[in-house]
Amino acid sequence: QVVNYAPFTLLPSAVPSVLFEQAYAVQQDFNLLVDAISQNKEFLEHTLASTIKVDDFTARLFRIHMQVLEEGLAQSVFLGINRSDYMFDCGVDGAPALKQIEINTIAASFGGLTSRTVAVHGRVLKVLGKSKEASCLLPNNPSKGLALGITKAWELYGSQSAVVMFLVEEVQRNIFDQRCIENELWNRNIRVIRKRFRDVFEKGSLDDAKRLYMDGQEVAVVYYREGYVPGNYNQQNWEARLLLERSRAVKCPDIATQLAGTKKVQQELSRPGTLETLLPGHTEAVARIRATFAGLYSLDMGEEGDKIAAKAIADPERFVLKPQREGGGNNLYGEELKQVLEKIRDSPERTSYILMDKIKPQPAMNYLLRAHSPLQVSECISELGIFGVYVRQGKEMVMNKAAGHLLRTKAIEHADGGVAAGVAVLDTPYLV
Repeated sequence: QVVNYAPFTLLPSAVPSVLFEQAYAVQQDFNLLVDAISQNKEFLEHTLASTIKVDDFTARLFRIHMQVLEEGLAQSVFLGINRSDYMFDCGVDGAPALKQIEINTIAASFGGLTSRTVAVHGRVLKVLGKSKEASCLLPNNPSKGLALGITKAWELYGSQSAVVMFLVEEVQRNIFDQRCIENELWNRNIRVIRKRFRDVFEKGSLDDAKRLYMDGQEVAVVYYREGYVPGNYNQQNWEARLLLERSRAVKCPDIATQLAGTKKVQQELSRPGTLETLLPGHTEAVARIRATFAGLYSLDMGEEGDKIAAKAIADPERFVLKPQREGGGNNLYGEELKQVLEKIRDSPERTSYILMDKIKPQPAMNYLLRAHSPLQVSECISELGIFGVYVRQGKEMVMNKAAGHLLRTKAIEHADGGVAAGVAVLDTPYLV
């Protein structure tokens, strides 16, 4: 098999320190919000009602969610690992503002590889005679923070002999990123096994107490690095997913938390009053969260949706059209956005998308180092992600923290897509 190095920028990229601090300060609020949504059956039901009529993938996830609730939750410890992604919008007045692109609640990746990136950029700066600048780079180790969350969930599950199962894809390109977190767990004497949906279907079982067993080993935590796009599923895999969800094992994420990360939920959160309903009494948290929202618009059937669709067709450069998908590379811009909306403007199919204001960041120059790519200076834009980890037991939040950050940078001609999609590269923030 061929191993490629992960792509990265030659130099760290400038990030406004005030926006960097704002992104960290709001992460615990987002952790609370995601957790609150995952426990609110009525909110998920109401918000996703139009989406599940036209989007089969979301509908199947939702059906499993409802089935597990009807049977009664066997799981009592909940682990969330999410990553909230932002860009720096240089809007009307030119002063950069922090705007959330999305929150990833399943398989949020690059916590491992980005733990290694600071050392690379520190070395480059020293080679260039910039030792003082090298010493200004912030330490960053998300893999340790994520492993602490998994460890806490494993401890609360309460069986010393139980294992942590990484649920991984059939073909894994991003294996070293996962290994960083896995090694942190082995260092804490926690056994890790790596399995696919197919293995769960063939060898997974539940006992009378709904404990999950794989190959005779009890599983305390299931950490999903798979299962976030329709292509990850066939009939067997859906059955494996249901088996996992019905079990007592701590799922990261459980299916309700995966649904909390859908674009439709993100759009609903921007409606006036929604945050207050989900986080009653958290006035300051609500204000911090709302300050990061970009304009989000519903394409539901009706007058409001009609108006927004017409507006986007008339001025497609102002917006981004987003389907209910994780994993990057799915969004539509410009002429393509216009064509798709014209085709579906009168069809319920449009409700499977949301519309968002297009963010206009300030480009900067950098070199993107990629295997088999020519080296040239490119005009680039960056996206900042903050990792969040929380653990809840019953109703009590026992851990809630920001666990590190990820900076990804891409050339401006690429509108959409992240590192895994082959577009963005790993970077380190240089605070200014």
